[in-house]
Amino acid sequence: MKHTKKVFVSYDYDQDKALKDLLIGQAHNPQCPFVVTDGSLKEAAREAGWEEKAASRMRNADLVIILVGAATHKAPGVLKEVRLARKLDKKVVQLIGHKDGHHPRVKGGGILYRWTWKNLEKILY
Repeated sequence: MKHTKKVFVSYDYDQDKALKDLLIGQAHNPQCPFVVTDGSLKEAAREAGWEEKAASRMRNADLVIILVGAATHKAPGVLKEVRLARKLDKKVVQLIGHKDGHHPRVKGGGILYRWTWKNLEKILY
């Protein structure tokens, strides 16, 4: 039996919350090899300790998945989370969030995959 991976999801909080909700929905499938343990915080709120909270959440994850939408490549929170994931030596990959998406990849965000069940399995194992 495969170990269920814990995933931290990084996404453009203001533009792509629906993508995160879709991934969480997919994680509820009993066949799913991962659970979403946490995700991006709303950086725009300027919450004290934002980066420390993200680091704490990310430390508990096996993998960081960036959900790529139209503006993700320039979302300040996502860029900070990518740097943080690299600092914590986490595996980071990118999923294209839309079927018609030809969006720019996030610098330093790892390999860019189409969001398919087969690719999710490949990423996780």
